[in-house]
Amino acid sequence: MATIITVNEWRFPDRVRLPLHFDAARLAADLAAFDADEWIEHFVRQNYDGDWSVLPLRSAASATHPVMMIYSSPTETEFVDTPFLARTPYFAEVLSQFECPLTSVRLMRLTPGSVILEHHDPDLAAEHGTVRIHVPVMTNPGVEFLVNRTPVTMLPGEAWYLRLLDPHSVANRGETDRVHLVIDAKMNDWLEAILTAG
Repeated sequence: MATIITVNEWRFPDRVRLPLHFDAARLAADLAAFDADEWIEHFVRQNYDGDWSVLPLRSAASATHPVMMIYSSPTETEFVDTPFLARTPYFAEVLSQFECPLTSVRLMRLTPGSVILEHHDPDLAAEHGTVRIHVPVMTNPGVEFLVNRTPVTMLPGEAWYLRLLDPHSVANRGETDRVHLVIDAKMNDWLEAILTAG
């Protein structure tokens, strides 16, 4: 069971823009490698309205069914690259810049008019040892991502740590898809250093 941490004990803010930046055009080019029918509907239906779908780039080694491949298991210890990652050389290059243990890595797409309802993800906090990083691949000004009901504006190519143990929600009120590269990682000295520098 996770240790209860009070507000005054958080070492990092609920959002940190990391000192990393990636080429937005190359991210978009890799995204184009996938067909519309390859996306997998997110299985937690109670958390969203509309179309929220996923492509797994790294998944639990034991996962073979597509639905299990998009699940970020907190108990799994071995993760492997999926065939999707092999089709996207720049996404692989981006991941190679993270000098920390990567667990689940996914592309997450929210189509226009879709909403991820407010929820929280247990243990997704640097202080608990697991970090979730968002790298926007495609977005638009109509996307509203809230953490603790306060907007986080993220642009393509940026990298953001978000403490998603806290309440968060997303709405895509624009006319284009919102796609993020979502990286789950384990804390180490390198990751602590870039969180501190961010």
